[in-house]
Amino acid sequence: MRTRLNDRIHNFFERWFPEQRLFLRSDDKTRFIRLRPGTQALALFGSAATIGWAIIASSVLLMDSIGAGNIREQAGRDRALYEERLNELSLAREAAEAQALAAHERFNAALEQVSAMQSQLLTSESRRHELETGIGVVQTALRRTINERDQAREEKEAVVAVLEGRAESESEKASLAEVDATLDFLNAALERTATERDSMAEEAAAALEEAEAAAYERDLILDRNEKIFTQLEEALTVSVEPLEKMFKSAGLPPERLLDAVRRGYSGQGGPLTPISFSTKGMEPSADEARANTLLKGLDRMNLYRIAAEKAPFGMPLKDSFRFTSGFGPRWGRMHNGTDFAGSHGTPIYATADGVVVQAGWHSGFGRMVKVRHEFGIETWYAHMSRLHVKEGQRVSKGQRIGDMGNTGRSTGTHLHYEVHVNGKPVNPMNFIKAAKDVF
Repeated sequence: MRTRLNDRIHNFFERWFPEQRLFLRSDDKTRFIRLRPGTQALALFGSAATIGWAIIASSVLLMDSIGAGNIREQAGRDRALYEERLNELSLAREAAEAQALAAHERFNAALEQVSAMQSQLLTSESRRHELETGIGVVQTALRRTINERDQAREEKEAVVAVLEGRAESESEKASLAEVDATLDFLNAALERTATERDSMAEEAAAALEEAEAAAYERDLILDRNEKIFTQLEEALTVSVEPLEKMFKSAGLPPERLLDAVRRGYSGQGGPLTPISFSTKGMEPSADEARANTLLKGLDRMNLYRIAAEKAPFGMPLKDSFRFTSGFGPRWGRMHNGTDFAGSHGTPIYATADGVVVQAGWHSGFGRMVKVRHEFGIETWYAHMSRLHVKEGQRVSKGQRIGDMGNTGRSTGTHLHYEVHVNGKPVNPMNFIKAAKDVF
């Protein structure tokens, strides 16, 4: 059966591949090898398949090399774009910081202007009070003078009536001469009184005009104060609300944070102390209460500023990098930090002021630095190739503490960055994103 099948195959290929014989001659013998049609066809197809495979494999390798070059070029372009974007973000952040500093300086200048206007208002109030007192004295003297004039007129009319009805005897005529002298004296006194009255009336009118001018000036000062207070209140609201949102986003309760800052503040009486313009023990006026409210808001903003400097709201890297792994479950275990990949030796910086509590080799973290900050916060920096700090050293925000490496259990050069609040790891991106939204 097998022989018949072979014969059929050889007969099928015999039209294209006739049977050939290959002779091999030696010194004393001659032998030949019989090449049947099927064998020739198999050899030809095998050679064609080998040549085709070689061509296809060469094409695939050539295309892979061309594709790899394109991928490297695309990766280079992406990296250039990413670095350009980082530069733009850095410039935008510096511009925002400059604007915030300019706004703070304008705020301080406006506060000084408010204090100067309050002093002018107090001076105007004292002057108005003196004018009102002088007007009251003039009006009292004027009323007394008018009463004396009316009384003198009544006495004069009574004396004249007596003289007209009883001037018949010589003794009465003598009395009449005395009465005339008395009347002359009274008339002179009345004229002087009238002159003094007119003078006092003019002084009272001038005092009233001056009081009206002082009241108008006071109204202008109050109107300017109202505008300044409104602008300051709006600026304070715009400044404080983003800070409160930033701390809440980072998982730090604002009130507890401010209490901690107040307890640790070294200045006497706190950063800002409420003021009072009253010297008589009376309740503060509406403007005083409003100014004290503004000062309390400034105090709160200043405390937020101090807290922002002490909490890790900075970035541990300033050079180009890429995120490789975030906070959360990974490979069946909890990944308690964020990984930043970059070049070997990339500088690593402290994200806030603090004290180094550990600097050295730490199990799977390799070369590692732990920094303790205020408010029960710690930051961990792992897998570093080199350390620039030692235990017990105090570091400042933005200070270089090490270089990126691949020590410990690591699959590549990167920084493993963790943030712990009261001993519990939290997502570092909460701090980084919160600071990015504000600063």
